Amino acid sequence: MNKDSKNTPMNELMAHFPRKGKVEWIGLRPAKRATLNEVNAVVANSQNGLEGDHFAGQYSQKRQVTLIQAEHLVTVASLMGVAQVDPGLVRRNIVVKGINLLALKEKQFKIGEAILETTGLCHPCSRMETNLGEGGYNAMRGHGGITAKVVKGGEIKQGDAVEALEGFVSPE
Repeated sequence: MNKDSKNTPMNELMAHFPRKGKVEWIGLRPAKRATLNEVNAVVANSQNGLEGDHFAGQYSQKRQVTLIQAEHLVTVASLMGVAQVDPGLVRRNIVVKGINLLALKEKQFKIGEAILETTGLCHPCSRMETNLGEGGYNAMRGHGGITAKVVKGGEIKQGDAVEALEGFVSPE
């Protein structure tokens, strides 16, 4: 990842966000294949990811937190022909609204007290077919959100702002 700031017209355009986003939902998995439990707040730490999530500390730091846009859940619901999609069914930890998560590529961002860094796309898995119904996998393609690592730990709560940061914070 190139962390050097370059003064190019494209980099200038990619630095501007129309507004901050907002955390709409937080979910944690207590065990493998378990249903996500909605929580009002969670503590993120740079060693283990989200405290209380069964993935905490078990996998690559590149996938400590998964995020999806609320706007994409509306799109997936439309593609599935249903009124809405329960955020727990798509197996992402945090649902945000009002900020384009894909625009956070190669950026760090702040949610509540925590600072995260985008590490990649969060592609759908075969569980989407089971959780959402026939066609669920294809409905989620291109709408799966992002993966992130925790750079600086802290509490994340429903209602917290989500904002891109200029520059980079050193890891804890």
